[in-house]
Amino acid sequence: MPVEITWWGHATCTIVDSNTRVLTDPLFAARLAHLRRRRGALPPAEAHRADVALVSHLHADHLHLPSLAALAPGTRLLVPRGARRAVPGLRRLRELRRLRVTEVAPGDEVRIGELRVRVVSALHDGRRLPLGPHRSPALGYVVEGEARTYFAGDTGLFDSMAREVGPVEVALLPVGGWGPYLGEGHLDAGRAARALARLAPGSAVPVHYGTYWPIGMDAVRPHEFHAPGDEFVRLAAEAAPKVAVHKLGHGESVRLEGAR
Repeated sequence: MPVEITWWGHATCTIVDSNTRVLTDPLFAARLAHLRRRRGALPPAEAHRADVALVSHLHADHLHLPSLAALAPGTRLLVPRGARRAVPGLRRLRELRRLRVTEVAPGDEVRIGELRVRVVSALHDGRRLPLGPHRSPALGYVVEGEARTYFAGDTGLFDSMAREVGPVEVALLPVGGWGPYLGEGHLDAGRAARALARLAPGSAVPVHYGTYWPIGMDAVRPHEFHAPGDEFVRLAAEAAPKVAVHKLGHGESVRLEGAR
């Protein structure tokens, strides 16, 4: 059975594996604080459907309460350990929307239907900014069913990445960001290509670029908005030539053979 990946923009993807829908870092907003969506239509109602939603860390462009409120009642939600304490709105969502919220940390495993979701580390500041102590880790996830699919969340390149993630068939890797400069704990196109060489999946999809940009900064280093996807394709061909890279447009899908 093929595994289907749909990229809705930023870090939001739907993974369909073993008749189970997995949604990553749901973000359905036209505007978020100082950011506005500059490319791609807002995800349709179809994108709100999921058996489980995975939240990689507490930054508002990854844990976005209004987008989580758009999920169907009863949706399973995996969030980093400490999230309910750091983001009180999660408790209200659980009560009002009846979302089934589970806090997880690296090393945990959760069964969702026929899938196993493994929680792995990420190298990123996972706090709810701009306030709050560092109570919650940033996470990545490996979704295991017909295929093993790695969703990296936001992360830098770290030495134990390949060992923690293990063998995977598909990697969803961040290759950019939402502003003219990437801080610590991020992958740009070059670092993502190096990560790809270490992980050695069969296929990869670049994410986390070309969607949101700060208001009033359209002319500031626009290369960082437009180019990361193409740069990743080029650099991945050099660093990991055996990996098939699928650069998707917003709302586009790819079906990958998932049998291991």
